[in-house]
Amino acid sequence: MTEDFYKYQAQTTPHPLALEISHAEGSYIYDTSGKKHLDFVAGVSACTLGHCHPRVVSAIKTQAEKYLHVMVYGEYIQEPAVELAKLLANNLPQNLNTTYLVNSGTEAIEGALKLARRATGRTQILYANNAYHGNTMGSMSVMGYEERKNAFKPLVPDCFPVNFNGEADLQKITTETAAIILETIQGGAGFIQPENDYLKKVRKRCDETGTLLILDEIQPGFGRTGKLFAFEHFGIVPDILVMGKGMGGGLPIGAFTASHEVMALLQDNPKLGHITTFGGNPVIAAAALATLQELTETDIVQQTLQKEKLLRKLLEHSLIKEVRGRGLMLAAMVESPEIASEVILACKERGLVLFWLLFEGRAIRITPPLTISNDEIEEGCKILTDVLNSLQKR
Repeated sequence: MTEDFYKYQAQTTPHPLALEISHAEGSYIYDTSGKKHLDFVAGVSACTLGHCHPRVVSAIKTQAEKYLHVMVYGEYIQEPAVELAKLLANNLPQNLNTTYLVNSGTEAIEGALKLARRATGRTQILYANNAYHGNTMGSMSVMGYEERKNAFKPLVPDCFPVNFNGEADLQKITTETAAIILETIQGGAGFIQPENDYLKKVRKRCDETGTLLILDEIQPGFGRTGKLFAFEHFGIVPDILVMGKGMGGGLPIGAFTASHEVMALLQDNPKLGHITTFGGNPVIAAAALATLQELTETDIVQQTLQKEKLLRKLLEHSLIKEVRGRGLMLAAMVESPEIASEVILACKERGLVLFWLLFEGRAIRITPPLTISNDEIEEGCKILTDVLNSLQKR
C-alpha cells in the first residue's frame, strides 16, 4: 500500500507523513499495525465532532439509503440542503440569511469574490498579507504570500494587499473597492487575532465606502473558537461569510452566506451566475446538518473555552514561547522551525498527532476535535511535554 501511495497518488510535499490508516473513532486514529494515535489536529480543523461521530454517521447512512446525487445545485428541493441553510440562518445575524452550498472552502471563496464584484460593480479586491484562503486561482490571488504565488502568475488582476491589524491601511479601502477579504483569525500566518477593535474599524470604513466585508471563517467557524463563528467575539457582522472545513463533520463541503437580496444577484444578468454540480450534495448536507444540530443543541461550543484554559495551563514550558489563538484553534510557538518539526515528528512516533501551520514555521498546530475530553487533553500534553523535556536536556 505504501509503495502504491507514492507511485499512483499525487503528493503535495516531498515527504508525506504516510501513516497508513485502518480506522478512526472519537479522538483517535488507528494505523494498520494496530497503533492508536491521539488526534490533536482533527484533519486540520475539519473533524469538529471527532472521527465517526454517531450522529453524523447515522445521518449519512439514513440519507445514503434515500437518494444520492439527483440534480445540479439549486434545481431540485432536497431536504438536507434546505434544512442546513435554514438552521444556519436561524443561528446567524439577520442579514446573513441565504446560503450557497459548494464543495470546499476555496470554492466558497471563489463564489464570494464573484458575488462581491457582481454586487458592487467594482473590481478591486483587498486582502491581508500572510492571508490564506485556498489554492484555486482566485483564492491564490488573495493569498498574502508571494513565494507561493509566483509560480502560478499571472493571477486575477486588481487584487492588492493590506496589513492585518494595520490601521494605516484602512484608507486603502475606497469607493473603488468591491470587497476586502479577511480571515477573522489568520490561520496560516500563525493564528493571529484582530487587535484594538481592528475589525470594527474595517467594518466602519467599508460602510463609508460601500465596500463589502468578506470574512473567511473556513477554519475558525463551527464552534472552534468558543462561538459558533469567530466574528461573534469581535462585535461586527460581515456582508459575506465564508465557511468550510469543520462544517461537514469530516466530509467535503463549503458555503458562502449573504443577504437574500445580494445572493439573488447570482440568479440573473447573467443567469447561472455561479453554478456547481455537486454543491449541496444530500449526503454531505445531511452530515453538515447533523454537525450543526449537535453544536447548537449541546454545550460543546461553550466547553471549548474551558478546554482552551486547560491546554494553556498544561502547555506552560520553557521551550514554548507563547500559545496563540482562541478556543481549540491554538498554536504553540517555539523558537525555530527546526524545533517545531522535531517536536511534531517525535510526537508522531509516540502516538500524538500534531501538525504545522502553512506560513509560520515556528508554530505547532493544536486543533483537536471539539469533543476531546479533558483526560485526552492531559494525555496529549503529557506526550508533548515529555518530548520538549527530552529536547531541553540535550
